[in-house]
Amino acid sequence: MTAAPTHHNAVGSRHRVRNAFLTVITYVIALMFLFPLVWMVMAAFKTESQAFASPPVFFFQPVLENFQKALPTYGPALLHSLIAAFGSTLLAFILGLPAAFALAVYPTRRAQGVLSWMLSTKFMPAVGVIVPLFLIFKNLHLLDTLPGLILMYTTMNLPLVVWMMHSYMTEIPYAIYEAAKVDGASVGQEFFGIALPLAMPGVSATALLCLIFAWNEVFFALNLTSSNAAPLSVYIGQFKTSEGLFWAQMSAAATLTVLPVLIFGWVAQRQLVRGLSFGAVK
Repeated sequence: MTAAPTHHNAVGSRHRVRNAFLTVITYVIALMFLFPLVWMVMAAFKTESQAFASPPVFFFQPVLENFQKALPTYGPALLHSLIAAFGSTLLAFILGLPAAFALAVYPTRRAQGVLSWMLSTKFMPAVGVIVPLFLIFKNLHLLDTLPGLILMYTTMNLPLVVWMMHSYMTEIPYAIYEAAKVDGASVGQEFFGIALPLAMPGVSATALLCLIFAWNEVFFALNLTSSNAAPLSVYIGQFKTSEGLFWAQMSAAATLTVLPVLIFGWVAQRQLVRGLSFGAVK
């Protein structure tokens, strides 16, 4: 009579132990990812001597002089990053959404080949194309300009928009489009009246990813801009000079750089989780 309760207690105990173990592993992994960010923020409030101290200084009097030295050039770089990130994301969606809709709803025999070709452009190493890109930008007078940076980030994010939005739009039942056609809906009405509203979670998630990728990109920005259009990813590098590396000031600049993305990601996390769980990432 007591065997069944004992068995259930043993199973419940194993489940609790497993859940506790998984919880600990989750916290350990989270701390591993958060530690560099926490260390950077701590260094931003140290003096230069404390930032370079060995062994590291964990208890110190916070100072704000690093932020005071980083702020004068922060404003223009922040403006450049905002224009480049949001401008390229908007342009990538203007070009990518109709393409994703056409490939999902009106596919041809070459649709899969087009998708594969677009994805293959993401595999190309950036260092392998920087020389021809530099020459093209120079001939078109796009070096160190915001339109050039927007164009570069658009080409970088366009495959992502097409692939993710194609995946979202294929999740929409085709019967909805057939019903709209019976009612006399045009292709434009199908796109704006059916596909876009139903794929809005995907639009939010994809837009957030495009913004983050454009905000964090450094290689093309470092090689195609200098001062007139330098974004925040280039602005951080100005604290490595011929006099040496100002680690505490660079940490303050990096903290100011990641702060807008962290705030935006925290505000939009519900839309991001909802969008990614809708079926875009496979």
